[in-house]
Amino acid sequence: MKMIVGEYTFDVEYAESSTAEAFKKILPVTLKMEELNGNEKYCYIDSSLPTSSSNPGTINAGDIMLYGSNCVVVFYETFKTSYSYTRIGKVKDITNLKKALGSGNVEVRFE
Repeated sequence: MKMIVGEYTFDVEYAESSTAEAFKKILPVTLKMEELNGNEKYCYIDSSLPTSSSNPGTINAGDIMLYGSNCVVVFYETFKTSYSYTRIGKVKDITNLKKALGSGNVEVRFE
């Protein structure tokens, strides 16, 4: 999968899960993602995806997760968490990820 943010394109490695398989079926999709907590962008999608959420303990920059059953989250900072997520995938090379996502809301295309 590719994740495109403005002039930046990132290769994404899918997780081996029913969630990732279901996400693939809605591609291509452009999401208007909102800023949250200075470490992530999120967007609620129209459809629910299958979940198998767990607490990862640590979120890593580049993680693409599902919060609940319909909230796609892209993390651009690494931090400890007490929340549970279902993994969709991971950006392979996070160089310029924070720069691409910026400090405000942004459109992110997955294809």
